[in-house]
Amino acid sequence: MTTSSLPILVVDDYATMVRIIRNLLKQIGYENVDEASNGAAAYEKLKTGNYGLVISDWNMEPMSGFELLQRVRQEPATANLPFIMVTAESKTDNVIAARKAGVTNYIVKPFNAQTLKARIDQALGNAAAA
Repeated sequence: MTTSSLPILVVDDYATMVRIIRNLLKQIGYENVDEASNGAAAYEKLKTGNYGLVISDWNMEPMSGFELLQRVRQEPATANLPFIMVTAESKTDNVIAARKAGVTNYIVKPFNAQTLKARIDQALGNAAAA
């Protein structure tokens, strides 16, 4: 699968952040991007869609990105789906909790296209090895 055709689901309740991530993805060559405004909406899309990567915010209602990650890891169909958590908080406890829950990678806001590309490359490399 070529980079530009990899289906990516961006999950954030802040429309501006979704737009920023979409623009960064476009800059680094990813064109096939879908979005969801919270974890619950993303979970529904993941049940019907065939995504190659999830990029999710942590803090959302009614379902947080962390809760979404936990559900994704519990489902056999999505258990190995590369999942990048995006958050404004770099608390060690959050990073540890996300790692224990099976997050593939973690990005602290603000970030740029190079950081996003590096995390995606790592996540997809990790997923390919899994």
